Amino acid sequence: MVLYYLISLEILKNLHQKKIIQTIIDEPESRREWMLEYFQKSCEHLKKNQTYKVWQNGYHAEHIYSNKFIKQKIDYIHNNPVKNKTVSSAEDYYFSSARNYSGLENDLDVVFLDLF
Repeated sequence: MVLYYLISLEILKNLHQKKIIQTIIDEPESRREWMLEYFQKSCEHLKKNQTYKVWQNGYHAEHIYSNKFIKQKIDYIHNNPVKNKTVSSAEDYYFSSARNYSGLENDLDVVFLDLF
């Protein structure tokens, strides 16, 4: 079965940015101050009055046409912190659903996609 869903990343960004920042503030995370400072500096250049900026600008919506395509995108997202050398494995990044998919404890509520 071919899936034709158009996902607006802007909607996802707005919904999750507040949750991510609040979790950073509330949880005992050793990098808390560093992360909050980083997200604050990320919005210094913006005209819009914003305290934190978690996501980069720009996105383009894509049609999701197969389970393989969805899995590719999920893997890409999970591996971003590894690629940026923030963590050594995707499951080590506290704010990643990779932890959920690996069966590890996580405060994020994740809807699992039965694709694998």
